[in-house]
Amino acid sequence: MSIILVGGHERMEREYKVIGNKHGHKIKVFTKLTPRFNKSIGNPDAIVLFTSTVSHKMVHTAVKEANKKRIPVMRCHTSSGSSLEETLKQLQAVVC
Repeated sequence: MSIILVGGHERMEREYKVIGNKHGHKIKVFTKLTPRFNKSIGNPDAIVLFTSTVSHKMVHTAVKEANKKRIPVMRCHTSSGSSLEETLKQLQAVVC
């Protein structure tokens, strides 16, 4: 399953990807707003938002794209590795 992670800490990007691989997911991480962010999202299976470490504009753009493409969005307040693991477990239960 491919997942877009919006938010989080730059220093944790590698750890987020390792956690995703451990659960059988391919994770693409966006910690900063990039040019053409809405085009970079693509068509993933889900979007995870770390709401405490992301700008409102990034959240708005990600949710708008998710609504257009009918992609499920999971919101998580903290941006720790353990919270990502819990979110992935919840996501797996919802999708399967």
